[in-house]
Amino acid sequence: MGGKLGMMMSATMLLGVLAGCGGGGNANNQAGGSATPSQSPSATASESASPEASGSGSGSGSKTTVQFWHSLSGKNGEYMDQLIKRFNDSHPNVEVVGTFQGGYDETVTKLQQGLASNTAPDVSMLERAYVQMFADSDVLEDLTPYLASSGLSADDFTAALMGHSIFDDKLVALPLNRSTPILHINKTLLDEKGLSVPTTWEELKKTANALVVKENGQVSRYGLTMPYDTWYPLAMITQAGGKFFNDEGTSVGYGDEGVKTFQYLKDLQNTGALYYPPAKDSGNIVNNMFIDGKVAMMFQSTGSIGGLAGSVTFDYATAFLPKDVRNATPTGGGNVVMLSTSKNKDAAWEFLNWLETDPQGAQAFIVQSGYLPFTKAMTESKEIQDLWAKEPNRKVAYDQLQYAVDTNKSVHWPEVMKEFFSAIEAIMYDNKDIPSTLDGFKKSAEQILAQ
Repeated sequence: MGGKLGMMMSATMLLGVLAGCGGGGNANNQAGGSATPSQSPSATASESASPEASGSGSGSGSKTTVQFWHSLSGKNGEYMDQLIKRFNDSHPNVEVVGTFQGGYDETVTKLQQGLASNTAPDVSMLERAYVQMFADSDVLEDLTPYLASSGLSADDFTAALMGHSIFDDKLVALPLNRSTPILHINKTLLDEKGLSVPTTWEELKKTANALVVKENGQVSRYGLTMPYDTWYPLAMITQAGGKFFNDEGTSVGYGDEGVKTFQYLKDLQNTGALYYPPAKDSGNIVNNMFIDGKVAMMFQSTGSIGGLAGSVTFDYATAFLPKDVRNATPTGGGNVVMLSTSKNKDAAWEFLNWLETDPQGAQAFIVQSGYLPFTKAMTESKEIQDLWAKEPNRKVAYDQLQYAVDTNKSVHWPEVMKEFFSAIEAIMYDNKDIPSTLDGFKKSAEQILAQ
C-alpha cells in the first residue's frame, strides 16, 4: 500500500485545479455553492487530525467517535452540519465529528497526508472521479459485507450514480452529493422570441444566435454560457458519439468528435452567441449573468437549481442537455467512503448506513440542497415525490440519468484532466488551432496512460 500511496500522492501534487460540483474539473471546486469555502462549525481540520479525536471517546468510553471529512461549505455545509446533529442526537453510542477540509482537491491532499501519517478519518467524502485512485491504492474498505449485514446491496442504489463505486469487484464508495449538468433556461426570453426549448445542437445554435443582443457593436446579451470546466466538453464529445478514453484505457476515445465539439463552441463564441467566462470564479460569474438576464441559457450543474430559483425574476425552466447524434450526460459530485485504516468500522458503518438509508439522513439533505436522490427507496419516497411535484425543474436531472455516461474513468484521470484543461484554454481563450491542439493533448494523454 505504501508504494501505491506514494505514487498517488505524487500524481495529485501535479494538480492546480480539480473537480467541482461538476465532475470534470472546476476552479471553484468546493461543493458548497460559495466562491470562498467557509469553515464548517462542526470541527476544525487540526482537531480532526489529532490522535485524541480519531479514536474512541474518552471518559466513560460509552461513545465511539467517528471522524468524517467532507467538502461542503456555505449553505450545503450548514445542511451537512444539521445532518450530523440529527445522527448524533439519535445515536447515543456513536458521535460523528464532521470536518470541512476545503474543496474536493484539498480534501484529497489532506486525505493522502492523513493516510501517510496514520491520522486519516474513518469516513470521507471523495469527488467521484478520485475514488478509483484511492481504490487502486488499497486504502478503501470493501462495503459489500456491510451492506449485506444490513439487508442491502448495490442494486438498491441508482445504477447511473454507481459508475465510480466498484473497482476490482469491490464496492468501495456510495453516492452522496451527486449531480449532473443540465440546461438552465430563461423561458421568458425564449417566449418573447417565440422560440422553443432546444433539444439538439442544431436547435441550440439557432436559438442561442437568435437571442443575442448587440448594442454599439458590443454584445449586451448572450444566448448561451457555461462555466470553465471539463464537464461540458466531456458531455458534448459523448453526445457527438465519442468516448473520453478508449475501452483499452490507452488513449482518448474520440477523433472527429472532439474537433466537432470545439468547433461548435468556437462558432458560437465567434458570433457572440456563447459567452465563455474567465477561469477564476467562472461558476459564480455565469450564474450571476443568468440571474441578471445577460444570458438566456446556461449549461450548469443541477446543484445550482436551488440558488437560481430563489434569485431569478423570470420564468425559469430546466431541460436535458441538447443532443447531437445521441443524448449523453456525465455525472459528478461526491461519494462517501470508509477508510480501511479505520479502527471504528462498525460505528463508521452505523453512520454510513443511516446516511444512505434513513429519511433523516441524506434524503433530508437532498431535499434541502437540490442534489440527486440516489436510492430507489429515496426516489419513491413521499418527500422526494412531493418535492418534484412542487419544483419540476429538480426532476429533470434525475430523468436525464437514463443517458448518464462515465467515459473518463481512469486511475490517471487527475493528471490527464490537467492536460485537458490546457487544451480547453488554448482553444477557447487563445484561439489555437483545434485539430493540432487536440492532437497534442492526445499525445500527452497517451504518455500519462502508459505510466
